[in-house]
Amino acid sequence: MNSLLLGLRAAAESTRLRILGLTADGELTASELVQILGQSQPRVSRHLKLLCEAGLLERHREGAWAMYRLAEQGEAGRLARQLVDLMPAEDVQAALDRHRLAAIKQARAQAAAEYFRANANRWAEIRSLYVPEAEVERAMLDLVGDKPIEQLLDIGTGTGRMLEIFASRVRHGLGIDLSHDMLRVARSRLTDRGLRNCQVRHGDMYNLALPNACCDLVLLHQVLRYAEEPRWALAEAARLLRPGGRLLAVDFSPHELDYLRGEHRHRWLGFAAADMERWLAAVGLRPAVTRHLAGDPLTVSIWLAGRGVQPPPTRPAAVEGAVL
Repeated sequence: MNSLLLGLRAAAESTRLRILGLTADGELTASELVQILGQSQPRVSRHLKLLCEAGLLERHREGAWAMYRLAEQGEAGRLARQLVDLMPAEDVQAALDRHRLAAIKQARAQAAAEYFRANANRWAEIRSLYVPEAEVERAMLDLVGDKPIEQLLDIGTGTGRMLEIFASRVRHGLGIDLSHDMLRVARSRLTDRGLRNCQVRHGDMYNLALPNACCDLVLLHQVLRYAEEPRWALAEAARLLRPGGRLLAVDFSPHELDYLRGEHRHRWLGFAAADMERWLAAVGLRPAVTRHLAGDPLTVSIWLAGRGVQPPPTRPAAVEGAVL
């Protein structure tokens, strides 16, 4: 009862209701809310603080920014969503807020598009070396199956494409990436496609600020080849899996295209199936399925592994392998 009263008191103010309505459509920074609301930074910050304390908003850091989003979990999250649903769609102030929000989204999309254009040639060159990405995506969806997924984590989410293709099968999807530029692209794509059940965060794949056993499915799509220590990334992914949870890793089989190191920053020239399966076992995962999709000249390998009931080690034992 106390949490309900706290939430109702926090929301019982016109500006704070406007903030709830705006953040229901996606994440916003305090400065973006200042632009939309037409109020001072200290005043908006005070409203945000009260809403966060009541649990109606979620706040997370992303570099120098703080991002705010309507809460989704627990009693406060349900209350927040109910309050947003009760807001009259024909309200003049709400309509003006939505118009200003659309301008913010357009600016984001333009920045994301500029970054994507600047890097499109690099990505297109890599994709030309293996089977079409659509074939890889179909294989991933086939391996995961149609069973609904409560919590999906996409490590190294990049443009958010994996969140996009899995969105219809998950209750909640979270993408993590170290690049703020890539997160800007991903956030814009998710907003454009109306995928309100998915969001992205800044984070390090070796040290994710997430609790143990919080995910049903973890993806590592075309990520491990950039990692200095792929085994540590696998260990961190294993830590996050619930009993019965699954890991899906996608990368290249061993190859000899050495120029990919310098021109495309690949740290590893592919991974042998035997090495990958040994690494998975070392972090407490049961290798289940390995699938290879042959391209010219690169072969894409997909590894599916399951989580047992024993907790994984913090770091895997040292093992040799893969083509370095």
